[in-house]
Amino acid sequence: MTLDDAVPLPAEEWAAHDGVPLLRTLAGALIVLEATTGLDSFTLPYPPEAQRALDRTVLSCLLGGEQPPAGLTELVDRCRTLALSEWPLGLPLDAIGPEDRLLDEESGRPTELCHEWAWRTPDAAVEFRDRQIVRAALRMCREYGDEEAYTAFRGLLVRRPVLTLFEMHELDGDMVFEPVRGLIRQIYRSVPDSYLYDGAYTCCERCLTLLSPSPEGDWWCERDRCRRQGPAPAGRRILRETAGGLCQLERPLRQFVTGPGRAEADLERDLIALGLDVRMWPGYDAYDLLVRFPDGHRWAVDVKDWAHPVFLGRSARPVPHDPPYDEAFWAVPKHRTLARPGYVAAFERARPARARDVSLLTDAELVARAGARLHARKGDTDDA
Repeated sequence: MTLDDAVPLPAEEWAAHDGVPLLRTLAGALIVLEATTGLDSFTLPYPPEAQRALDRTVLSCLLGGEQPPAGLTELVDRCRTLALSEWPLGLPLDAIGPEDRLLDEESGRPTELCHEWAWRTPDAAVEFRDRQIVRAALRMCREYGDEEAYTAFRGLLVRRPVLTLFEMHELDGDMVFEPVRGLIRQIYRSVPDSYLYDGAYTCCERCLTLLSPSPEGDWWCERDRCRRQGPAPAGRRILRETAGGLCQLERPLRQFVTGPGRAEADLERDLIALGLDVRMWPGYDAYDLLVRFPDGHRWAVDVKDWAHPVFLGRSARPVPHDPPYDEAFWAVPKHRTLARPGYVAAFERARPARARDVSLLTDAELVARAGARLHARKGDTDDA
């Protein structure tokens, strides 16, 4: 995920479908509801975003000859229990997959796809929070002339999405963060008590974000990848009484920086295990990984951990040529393509003409290709 991961450009074939703005309205309302009243109880008057979503859904159902939801509670329940393919929506090709939902069926929390519909849809006209923060960090670090500070900042967001107040104070004394110290204070927010269980907070061992306790006594992780791998593994446990307070990155940054960053870190690990030299976020985040082979050949890799292949396709652009490289790739975690058949084909159909040469591989395919190149070069050397 790089700075120029842009809002997909408007497309006439999408704008012509009433279901596209309705889905965006629904997704935005669900996120607002979760943040303000929770998604399990509502009181009148509803937040304006929720009332708007309800009104538009009722109108869409009536025009389509379908039974409309009786109220907000029923609308939220439909978002959890019904796949979007079962809704009476007129949608363009590739807009939804057969199992796509706005709310997780088990927990009732907004899915990552819900966040993408709210923040990455074609008609969005604002610069999103995650990009604002990344731009601000880049500007501050460039003014200081300190690329190391930016790399450390990105690493912090990826590897430490949860901080105790004691740890925050330690960062205040770390000079590498000098250019972005005030920004860090802005983007880490106090953690609500809903994450508490038995006097402690628990982080996911896989993705490092906070886990939410369920009424059944198990854990729910906000990352799709973790849920598809099975029950969330409990990792770091932070006692409330000894933490001095707890804060976590705000959700847009967890969604669009921490999540993809974990995929970047996993790919870095796998490539280093092959014996390759890997530099993360080179050239002030021109792209995600600069991979150097023993013979000097260089790959540039941008990692894109997006649930929706069309949103990703419409954001496609050539990889910047500075720092220089010999070949460039976009990579998506394999779990995205397994969860959505036809992912790569949908991406390719959505690519703008200016990005026809952007090829998308899974992370597993990229590592296999790197291993094959190493093996081939070693064979050439042995033959010589």
